[in-house]
Amino acid sequence: MSRKRRIFDINMPEVEDVPGPKKPDIASEKRRGPMAAAISENANALKDRQSTEDAIRAENDQLAHELVRLKKEGLVTDMIALGDVVTDKLTRDRATGPDPELEELTASISEIGLSNPIRVEPREDGKFELIQGMRRLSAYRALFAETGDNAFSRIPAGIVAQSATDESYRRMVDENLVRRDISFAEMGALARAYAKDSANDCESVDKAVAILFKSASYAKRSYIRAFASLLVQLDNVLKHPNDIPRNVGVELKRRIDADDGLQREVRKTLSAQPSRTAAEEVAILRGFTGAHALEEKPVGAGGGKSAKSRKAKTTFQVRLPEGVIKCSASNGRMELRFDLDFTRVDRRKLEQGIAEMIGGLQDE
Repeated sequence: MSRKRRIFDINMPEVEDVPGPKKPDIASEKRRGPMAAAISENANALKDRQSTEDAIRAENDQLAHELVRLKKEGLVTDMIALGDVVTDKLTRDRATGPDPELEELTASISEIGLSNPIRVEPREDGKFELIQGMRRLSAYRALFAETGDNAFSRIPAGIVAQSATDESYRRMVDENLVRRDISFAEMGALARAYAKDSANDCESVDKAVAILFKSASYAKRSYIRAFASLLVQLDNVLKHPNDIPRNVGVELKRRIDADDGLQREVRKTLSAQPSRTAAEEVAILRGFTGAHALEEKPVGAGGGKSAKSRKAKTTFQVRLPEGVIKCSASNGRMELRFDLDFTRVDRRKLEQGIAEMIGGLQDE
């Protein structure tokens, strides 16, 4: 007995009638568990935190670069202990003798404070090398020693980045050049110190002057070179080099170069008066600048056209209670030698005195 197969009719739907993926059920999303919600919220928080940290890091980097720039320009000021400031790197100006301006500066700082911070460079040992402001530092030290007030135990200082030695010298030179009272001897001494420093690779004082005083005029640089040379010629003999007037120093250097024996004579004369004052030292040096000024050249042999007749000259002394005036007078010229620094006399007073003297001589 055979069995019959049954055949079922199946109706297949058209392609477009096939249902696609189900759309998310918003209601079911809302029904997620608390764990899933916490994970989602934590991920979002981490994203926000990372963005915030990136912004803070970028701002810190910008501030760090700005701080480096300000330090290089010496615009970052801090309070530094006096004991942490050292003065080893550079030769200081006015290293000898009292500073007449220090007392006035000390009084000003005591009354109104320090308006212009000193400048220092950080050192590897944690201390700071002074670059500018020796007087201000000295005034603070004097005030602290006198009063013991802790307010003067620390000094405002602009901290600049470490620089080459020549840049440090230039900073101090530029600061000093704006002072009206800085002497040519001080500038000459600074040029000598710069040339001696092996770190500068400077073989001569002339080159040191050209480097350090580049902004000065040609004439001023020549005066500085003359004083630098004079300090070498009269080394360890001059007691008051900063009081030597420009014309005296330049002329004395010229005469020493022209006369081999004059240097020895000047040194001998200065050494004979060890307790001399600044005015006395200047008077001695001034005497050597005019010692041969009025000596006439001898008549040339044979009386040729180049021969010059000896001019008449009168020399005499005038004794005053204040001292002796040595006078030399010739046709159109008069020289007075007296223990007085005429460069320190008020110009109008000096002009009036000369006018009255010449007027009185002409009346006779």
